[in-house]
Amino acid sequence: MLGAHRALAAALPLAASRAAASMPPRKRKAAAAAPAAAPPPAPGAAATPSPKKRAKPVPPPRAHSEATLAKADRIAEVLAGLFPDPPCPLDHASPLQLLVAVMLSAQTTDIKVNECARTLFKVAPDAASLAALGAEGILPHIKALGLAPTKSKNVAATARFIVDLHGGAVPGDRASLEALPGVGRKTASVVLSMAGDGSAFPVDTHIHRLAARWGLSGGGSGGVEQTEADLCAAFPRARGHDWGVLHLRIIHMGRSHCPAKGHDAAACPVCSWAAEGV
Repeated sequence: MLGAHRALAAALPLAASRAAASMPPRKRKAAAAAPAAAPPPAPGAAATPSPKKRAKPVPPPRAHSEATLAKADRIAEVLAGLFPDPPCPLDHASPLQLLVAVMLSAQTTDIKVNECARTLFKVAPDAASLAALGAEGILPHIKALGLAPTKSKNVAATARFIVDLHGGAVPGDRASLEALPGVGRKTASVVLSMAGDGSAFPVDTHIHRLAARWGLSGGGSGGVEQTEADLCAAFPRARGHDWGVLHLRIIHMGRSHCPAKGHDAAACPVCSWAAEGV
């Protein structure tokens, strides 16, 4: 058997050189300039995250006046009265399950994510079991979700990286989180705010909309990154604001009181006095 492997190995370079010689000159030149394929990882070797697109730089926050900061404080007080203990829309029992649930939530309702995640976590509740299950084993549990094939691959790869690079525990810093497959700024912010050190203010469509409606962020070309920076400045933790709880309260406010269309601002407990132009 070993002799056969050695004979095959000796024959490969010769076959490659003959194939290259038969190529047209232009293709032969392009093939020579192409980088060599990376060798496959050795069995049991730690996974290494693939390079990801460089994250957009976080824009500087809007300079809020003392009057705006006072308005933000009042908004937080009203929201605390309306939603004293806001539940997370995504069911989870650990930071790892929260991370996976957020990864699954793109272009899908929270209800559907919870249904699928519940069955997935019964068979694979942690990073090691998810990595062992693999993308093919994860897919049947989440096939009802949008983008299920891509999500299953990302969840499996992320679980493997967490096991190999972080000892099975979800990393607690943004750079390590955003280095995981399928994890962007919003997903990392949710994990940091709810299962980490609270140093992030996640922004979803409701928060993005209400921040602009209440005059706390202009959004603009900065997008959700600009909104996040503006809200961190409007609700500084030095004034006692808990971004993890506050972002949930704003989400519930957007869903129950402040719809994008057909909103009666005059009857809203916040927009009636905080919204610009009302």
